[in-house]
Formats: sequence, C-alpha cells, structure tokens
Amino acid sequence: MDGVSLGLPVLVAIIAIALAFDFINGLHDAANSIATVVSTRVLPPRLAVFWAAGFNFVAFLFFGLHVARTIGTGIVQPSVIDPWVVFSALVGAIGWNILTWWLGLPSSSSHALIGGLAGAGTAKAGFSAIVLDGFLKTSAAIVLSPLAGFILALVIICMATWLLRNSLPFAVDKRFRKLQLLSASLYSLGHGGNDAQKTMGIIAVLLFSQGLLGSEFYVPLWVVLASQLAMGLGTLAGGWRIVHTMGSRITDLKPFQGFCAETAGAISLFTATWLGVPVSTTHTITGAIVGVGSARRTSAVHWGLASHIVWAWIFTIPASAGISYGAYALLRAMI
Repeated sequence: MDGVSLGLPVLVAIIAIALAFDFINGLHDAANSIATVVSTRVLPPRLAVFWAAGFNFVAFLFFGLHVARTIGTGIVQPSVIDPWVVFSALVGAIGWNILTWWLGLPSSSSHALIGGLAGAGTAKAGFSAIVLDGFLKTSAAIVLSPLAGFILALVIICMATWLLRNSLPFAVDKRFRKLQLLSASLYSLGHGGNDAQKTMGIIAVLLFSQGLLGSEFYVPLWVVLASQLAMGLGTLAGGWRIVHTMGSRITDLKPFQGFCAETAGAISLFTATWLGVPVSTTHTITGAIVGVGSARRTSAVHWGLASHIVWAWIFTIPASAGISYGAYALLRAMI
C-alpha cells in the first residue's frame, strides 16, 4: 500500500466520502450556529438553519486558507499521506461523528478528523508520521477553545449587564432579539470559515499525494467551493438532537445571553481561523453557553450534562484514532 497511486474512479469516490464527512460535519454542528437563536425563539428552527447555512457557504470570502494548510500538512507528514490513509481517517471521523450525533452529544468533528488522520498515519508509518508541533497545538485547543469561549462570554455579559443596568427587561429583550441575528450570523461565518477548511485540507493533501497539484501544496478553488457547499447543505439538514442539548439542556437562554454567547464564540473562531488553528466550534460555543449561564448563578448550568460533554471531548481524538487505525490495518490485510 506504500506509494499507492489510484485510478480516477477510486480517487473521486474518496473525495465524495470527504465531502460526505463535510456534510455530516455541517449536520452535526448545525447546533453550534443555531442552538442559541432557536432556544431564545428569535428564529424558528427551519429558518434558522437556512440563515446559518447561507453564512456557512460565504465564509471562504472572508478568511484565508490557513486552517486547510494546517490539516493538509501540519498533522501528519505529507509524505505519509496516501488515499488509504485519507480513507481510513474519514472512516474514523465519520464513525465517531455518527455515534455522538445519535447520542445527542456535541463532540468535535474537527478533532475527530485530526484523530482519524493521526490514527491512520500511525498505522502506516508509526509515531514518526505525526507532525508533533501541529498535533500538540491542535490538541491544546481542546482546553483553550472552550476556556476562551467561557472567559469571553463571562466578560461580555458582565460588561453588557453593567451598561444596561437601568434598562427595562422588556426593552433589553426586544433590542437583543434583533442583535442576536447579527451575532448568529457572525458565529455561522466563523463556523463555516474554520470547519469547512478541514475538509478542504484533507481533499487537497489527497490530490497532492497523487501528484495532481504539482510540487507545491495549495487548495484549488473547486475544492473550496465544494467543501463550503457540502457544509452548508449539512447545516440545512440540521442536527436536532444536538440543537436540543446545546440550546436548552445546558442552561436556559434569553436573547441577551444568546447574543453574548454567540459574540464570544465568534471572536474566538475568527481569531483561531486567522491564526490557522483548527479549533472545535462545538467546544467554543459550549464554553460560551456555560459562561453566560455561570454569570447568572452557578446552579443555572446543568453541570452533570456538561461533564458528560467534556468526557465526549476527551475521548474524541483517541476514539477516532483507534477506529482509523483499525480501518487502515484491515485495508492493509485485504489489499
């Protein structure tokens, strides 16, 4: 299986699987973009997913492709990548995503893909296949992205509460119903900008491994458009189990809290995307929702559920890596 070169039909099939992962990513992570705006009843669910999907798709116009480059060359050595490594990585990521979607747990599609790449790369070439710097930087985001969302949300809601201390509750609610449309748009933009680039990176490195990009790694425009479209369509399909978990089971949200959570999440995602760090949109918005809930009172957060979500985060990389390792080992035995 070393140095494998495949025919066009098999290559197209693997690209289709990558786009299917992107679709599932959008479906799985639809909750990240719309949970707060749905739970506060600012938008009905069906309209909310159309709103989010539109901003998911146009995100490539606002961000560079730094995250795609990190996924393509910064997790596993590009020389190790071949179509079967990519296929096995996608099997691990999709398998874990489907399991956590079915359980209604907001795990990270990003870290599932990273775990999948690491597991398949290790199965082929051992631990030397891992680009340690990129892998550790991305793994650190498991802790840093929810923490950033939590702290930013806490700061924003405390500042906003002080500024609006003399306002009537009805007036605040009415104002933030409109403002939440803006914050939801920004968060959806950040979601599309960071998450769709992961699929771009995996498709681009697959093409690079087959010598179809020349001597230098880059992301073709058709890959950008196809990835953004697949994510937008997945968001349209919606992941209602996770929407329910994120929007109402962690803490009760009002438009004011929803705006603060989404704004904090958007700031975190914009920063990470511009820095080229593939973070979890799920971790980020969950941390922000917990932050706004904690600002009210600590008992406003359902900490038992939050702890289950954290365990799902912790297991994502090793679980998806294990599935991918097994998938690659099985392929190697069969081919």
